[in-house]
Amino acid sequence: MIAYGISGHQKAPDEAWSLLSVRLGELLRSPPFVGISSLAAGADQRFAQAVLDYGGELHVVLPSFNYASSMETEQDRSGYQKFLAAATKVEQLNYPQPSEDAYLAAGRRVVDLSDVLIAVWDGLPARGKGGTADVVAYAHRAGRRVEVVWPAGLKR
Repeated sequence: MIAYGISGHQKAPDEAWSLLSVRLGELLRSPPFVGISSLAAGADQRFAQAVLDYGGELHVVLPSFNYASSMETEQDRSGYQKFLAAATKVEQLNYPQPSEDAYLAAGRRVVDLSDVLIAVWDGLPARGKGGTADVVAYAHRAGRRVEVVWPAGLKR
């Protein structure tokens, strides 16, 4: 069974989300597969929905205890709870609170569990430790296939 991981921006222009929807349809159209996500707002939750829609298993890697407190909106928290409940496997990392170190560790764990990393990424350096650029760099070092999803010329 192929394992797809996700790393990506929490906020992006609509064009990026539209392209992600198309690419996920191409990549996830043939179960069985597992999708691995930390369920962050944005790319992670959109990926989790697609995994479920296409009949895959959802494996969640939680960066820390009290991770839900890092969700900015009620919609993000609601999505997080919905996908957490739908997961076939949940892995909790041993960080007491959400932090950049916890996010980086979770991103690395997603890569370690994945055959392919899907990166919703504008190609720019991470805005903080553990951002998408850091996870993509780790995936390259680990020899994982990386599928970058970002419309050419689009600015975040």
